[in-house]
Amino acid sequence: MPAIDKNNPALVAPKRSSPLFSPGTGDNSALVIFVLGGPGAGKGTQCANLVRDYAFKHLSAGDLLREEQDRPGSEFGDMIKSYIKEGQIVPMEVTIQLLENAMNAEIEKSGNRKFLIDGFPRKMDQALKFEEVVVPSMFTLFFDCDEKTMHERLLDRGKSSGRADDNEESIKKRFRTFVETSMPVVEHFEKEGKVVKVDANKDREEVYEKVKEQFTKREVPKGQ
Repeated sequence: MPAIDKNNPALVAPKRSSPLFSPGTGDNSALVIFVLGGPGAGKGTQCANLVRDYAFKHLSAGDLLREEQDRPGSEFGDMIKSYIKEGQIVPMEVTIQLLENAMNAEIEKSGNRKFLIDGFPRKMDQALKFEEVVVPSMFTLFFDCDEKTMHERLLDRGKSSGRADDNEESIKKRFRTFVETSMPVVEHFEKEGKVVKVDANKDREEVYEKVKEQFTKREVPKGQ
């Protein structure tokens, strides 16, 4: 995955008078669906289904950040590691740049212009800046899951995931961060009619059936 450009002097989100892409799948376009839900809501599992059936490229903001923190020579690695360990949100300039790099790389490699962006935006400023400089989203797919269910899933995952943030202390911080900073994003897009909410407490097959129903209603294309 393309790393952050170390030669970018300020590493700020690009300053543009209009978004890099127009919404859609044609030339100079990109179709983006944000995927949000609390930690352990099942976002990754459902994204894998959508990649298989709808030909999306799945971009996990968290995975991109973890890759960058572990990349040899990364000048942002220690900073990212510290934010993730504390359950805090990495500065948006870093995350937006990584996402834009990944989108451009996928378009150049395969021509695919459909993206599921998982775990982003996690704050209002991220949402507004991404849509301002990269592309307006089609909608936000929100997996609504209660805290007890998410907590159990994360502790179970932590037994084998090897992730530093799948532990009791980090889980509590991540829940608090999600409620305080990410729910306002969902509420903002909901007012614009750009949220698909799915009950994620049910088993994964039932959840996915509901997702497919909503994608049919929203006329999400299946091919690239």
